[in-house]
Amino acid sequence: MGDVRGRQANYSEGTSLAGTGLGHSFSGGAGNADAGARLRERDDAVNTALAAITAALATLVVVLVVLLVVRRPREAPARARENQRGNPSPVPVVVETTLAPQPQPQPQPQAYSDGEARLESKVRELSQALERAENENRRTRFVVQLAGALDLDDVLGRSLEAAHGLSGIDSVMIVLPQPGEGPLVATHGMSREEALSQPIAPPPEGRQPRAVSLNYRYAEPDVGRDGNLIRGGLMVPLVGLREQFIGTLAVFWRGRERDAASDEVQLLEELAATAGPAIENARRYLEARQLAEMDALTGLHNRRYFDEVLEREIARAKRYERSLALLLLDLDDFKQINDRVGHLAGDAVLADIGGRVRETLRSADIACRVGGDELAVVLPESTVHDAEQLYARLLAAVNARPLAGGQTVTMSGGVAEVARDDDAQALFKRADEALYRAKRDGKGDVR
Repeated sequence: MGDVRGRQANYSEGTSLAGTGLGHSFSGGAGNADAGARLRERDDAVNTALAAITAALATLVVVLVVLLVVRRPREAPARARENQRGNPSPVPVVVETTLAPQPQPQPQPQAYSDGEARLESKVRELSQALERAENENRRTRFVVQLAGALDLDDVLGRSLEAAHGLSGIDSVMIVLPQPGEGPLVATHGMSREEALSQPIAPPPEGRQPRAVSLNYRYAEPDVGRDGNLIRGGLMVPLVGLREQFIGTLAVFWRGRERDAASDEVQLLEELAATAGPAIENARRYLEARQLAEMDALTGLHNRRYFDEVLEREIARAKRYERSLALLLLDLDDFKQINDRVGHLAGDAVLADIGGRVRETLRSADIACRVGGDELAVVLPESTVHDAEQLYARLLAAVNARPLAGGQTVTMSGGVAEVARDDDAQALFKRADEALYRAKRDGKGDVR
């Protein structure tokens, strides 16, 4: 599952939530199917009109070329015509000649000029109509693509591409504020460092602006050294399903200073009006999916997600011939804590341990709660030695200070590395057997 929090969006595979029993409603059902059908019909009509306009434009261009060729003067000099008659035995004579003035081209009739002007005007009109039809067709396809999209990375990617396709745009950025965390920033045509240096704050309190125009001024030496600097931009708000501000869509241009035209503002607003609800819907779907995959007490992934990710990571390790390790952890004598101070206090200890585990892991490691007091960590690109080192760091984090309620606890661990013939069940069995040996041999150690 791609994590796009506070960085550029990575595109990941979606996960079905069928059977989770969550009371959330998502787009992509019957309503979206009807809307998609209507949009496809509209797309077909636009394509038909586009083909007709293209054919008419081609015909008019041919007619214009023919008329331009016909109007060329085809007069031959009089001297050339006389020479063509020829004289079989010419006698040279000397005569005085006076050059006649060259004939002046006759002005074209007024009706002809008016017809040519009307023809050129019609060609321009058809060219503009063709461009408008192409833009409308592109926007229609964008709406159809977003109609049933639920994956956040996919929605962000399509929105970035649609904005980048607008005329005169070099870079695009979408910023989605996240309460209690850094903003989610997705970009196209610019680096993350360049994106984070742009003004990405939400609009000020009070009336929300329609758009924010950005103009950049640089020192002359900087402009001379780097002709690819951002020179201007345009930001419009993203509004969700309930007309609430959910983020910002910004486009930028490079190379030369210019002001945003009114039609650019309108096109960007239309794109944002389509992207905003789709982004909010995808975020809700992602949140619901995460809830279905998370253990509410520890904040780690649950057993269902563990089973899925272990199979997936084993298949990936075999496909690319990479290493993969599994670490199982068991809290020693945890039942005594429940019996001594109660299950609520025991839950507080589990929650505290879950937080320390999350703080200690690498970003690639996947920690899950697979039983009452049993945890598992999947370590991609890792060996048994790496898993043993992680166990030592986790044990040090748990023992660094007293747990919730002043409790202390030790952990036993079992590690295993994927073999050529392993499936998920075989790998888990070997790690579980190693964990059993660690508990049998005195606990508080890893095998």
